[in-house]
Amino acid sequence: MADATTHQNVRLARGQHASPDQGACVMELASMLAGERFSDHPRAVCPVIGSYLRRYNDGAPDDRRQDLLPVAAAIVGTAGDRELRRIRAGLCRVRLAALRGAERPPRRWTLCSWSWLAAECARTFLRAGRHDEAIAFAHELVAVGRPRPVAGAVSDVTVPDGAPAAAG
Repeated sequence: MADATTHQNVRLARGQHASPDQGACVMELASMLAGERFSDHPRAVCPVIGSYLRRYNDGAPDDRRQDLLPVAAAIVGTAGDRELRRIRAGLCRVRLAALRGAERPPRRWTLCSWSWLAAECARTFLRAGRHDEAIAFAHELVAVGRPRPVAGAVSDVTVPDGAPAAAG
């Protein structure tokens, strides 16, 4: 009998999945770590971070996608209020402008939704092939607000190289 797929042995894959046995995107893994229903929209994760990571997860090459494993643990507990979402969307706006070589974001971007800004920022990192910077930016978004502990969340996860990564 095969071992059950858990947060400890799931492989990150592109797209949505019906269950961890089919794979999981970084957001679905975060839902598992948070002790929530298996979903790519976990309540314990900031929606700005979720938009950024869903886009990045789906566009990253399979081998590089696995670098998102510790990110899944870091984002649990990042859901916050409207102001925190606004600040994180602002960071996406500024980074997107910098990635595109602009000194500052175009004024019209103030009218864009936070989900578009976050996803477009991830797309731009992908197009530029700036993987390490994209991962670092995900951690910057997390650092904006202190992650709150989530009741029932897994306290740590072991990533493939054997180094534990704290979940929150």
